[in-house]
Amino acid sequence: MDDEPLASEPHRVAPRPIRRITRVLPGVLLLALCVAGCTGGSGAQGAAGTSRAGAGAAGVGDALFPRLGNGGYDVRSYRLALDYTPGTRHLKGTARITARADRALRSFHLDLAGLRVRKATVNGRPAKAARSGTELVLTPASALPRDRPFTATVVYDGKPKTLTGEDTGKEGWIRTDDGAVALGEPTGSMAWFPGNHHPSDKAAYDIAVTVPEGYTAVSNGELKGRQTRDRHTTFRWHMGEPMASYLATVAIGRFDVRTTTTGKGLPVYVAVDPTEAERAKDITAQVDDVITWETRTFGPYPFSSTGAVVDHLPGLGYALETQTKPYFDAAPDTTLVVHELAHQWFGDSVTPRAWKDMWLNEGFATYAEWLWEADHDGRSAQQTFDDFYDGTDDESEGIWDFPPADPPSVASVSDPPVYGRGAMVLHQLRRTVGDKTFFSILRTWLKDHRHGNADTKQFIELCERKSGKDLTRLFDVWLYGEGKPKKP
Repeated sequence: MDDEPLASEPHRVAPRPIRRITRVLPGVLLLALCVAGCTGGSGAQGAAGTSRAGAGAAGVGDALFPRLGNGGYDVRSYRLALDYTPGTRHLKGTARITARADRALRSFHLDLAGLRVRKATVNGRPAKAARSGTELVLTPASALPRDRPFTATVVYDGKPKTLTGEDTGKEGWIRTDDGAVALGEPTGSMAWFPGNHHPSDKAAYDIAVTVPEGYTAVSNGELKGRQTRDRHTTFRWHMGEPMASYLATVAIGRFDVRTTTTGKGLPVYVAVDPTEAERAKDITAQVDDVITWETRTFGPYPFSSTGAVVDHLPGLGYALETQTKPYFDAAPDTTLVVHELAHQWFGDSVTPRAWKDMWLNEGFATYAEWLWEADHDGRSAQQTFDDFYDGTDDESEGIWDFPPADPPSVASVSDPPVYGRGAMVLHQLRRTVGDKTFFSILRTWLKDHRHGNADTKQFIELCERKSGKDLTRLFDVWLYGEGKPKKP
C-alpha cells in the first residue's frame, strides 16, 4: 500500500469539512521506540571537550508531540538533492545538514519515516546509522564538541510514503495525477528527508530536484537555476529565510508556470496544473492584491518572494501555507488565498514554539479573513464575531469544544476552536484595547519575532505592555476558558 498509517498516538476524528481550515490533520505519526541507549538527556559534560559526551534526545518534549524533533543540536541549514521518477515513484536523496551541537554528543537523532539509508557521514567521516520506527540515530566516528558546528550527510532512497490516519487525512509524499507533492503539517516532512522535524528548529534550505524532462519541480523560495541534461531537468531552489520543516514542500507535475512581480516589485512564482488553469486564471492577480492588502494591514512582507501552487488533487481536502508558495489542491477562492498568505506572517515568519500554540497561526489567519471581508464591502468584523457567537456562520460549528490555546490532544490541534474561536479572541482584544493599539500589537509581534519562534505567554505579555492594561480576565475567559462565555 502507498498510504502508511503510523500509530500509538490517538488519531483524530474527521471534522466537518470547513473551507477555511487550512488542512485536515492526519493521524499523528508514531515517533516510535527509542533506540536503546539513545533516549535523551545530555549527561554530564566538560566545559568545552567531549570526554563526557552524551546521547542526543529523541524528541524535544512538545506537550502534544513529545517524541517529535530531536534534542542536542540546532540545525542551521539543509541542502537537499532529490531525484524523483514519477513513473516508478522512486526517490533518491542526499541530505546535507549543517548544525551546531548545544552539548557534547556521542550520538544524535534525526526523524525519518521509511526510505532506506544507504550511507551516513558526519564531518566527512563514516558514521554508524541505526533505525527504529521513525528514529534515525547517527553515531559519529568521534564525539561532537559542544558549541561547535558539524555537518551530517545522509544518502537515502526508496518510495516515499503517504502517511495517513483513521480520518483518511494525508500528508508526507502524496501522488498526484501527474506527479507528486510533499506536504508536512504537522509531521509529514520526515517522509521525504531526514531532519529535526519540530517547528522550534528553523533553518535555511537549498533544495535541488531532478525530474524527467517535461516535468516542473517547485519548492520554497527562489528558483536559482534550471539545467537539462540527459533528458532530465534539475531545478535549484533557495529558501534563505529560516523555515520550519513542516512548511517545506516539493510539487512535481506538468505545471503552467507564471513569473511576475507584485506592484511593489516582489517576485511572484505561480505554478498551475493545466486542469485548473481556467478556474485559476485570476490566481496571479489574487496573490498580488492580497499581498498588497496584507502588507498594508500587517506590515512588511517577511520573505524575498511569493507565489502559489495550484494543483489538481481531488480528495485531499485542504490547502497548506507552505513557505512563500501556499499549496492549493484546486483553484482557490479569494478568501482561502487571504488565509494562506496571511500565514506567511503568522505561522511562517513567526512560528509557534510548540504545537499547542497553533491558534497563533490559525486564529490570526482566520481573523485576516474577517478583516478582508470588512474592508471589501462585506460584514464588519463585529458582525462576523456575532455570527460565530450565535452559531449562524457556516463555520461556527464546534468552536466551543475546547479552549483554543489548550487543545486536549493531538487529534484536536486543527479543530474549529483553534480557528474560529481563536479569531474571536483577537476581536475581543481589539475591542478592549482599541484599533490603534491592536494593530500596533500585531505589527510589533511580527517585528519582534520575525523569522523566529514565539508562544502564547509572550503574546499576552506584549498585549499588556502595549495596552497598559491587565488583560488576565479577557484571556482567561476567551482563550483558556471552557465552554461558551457570556456574550459581551
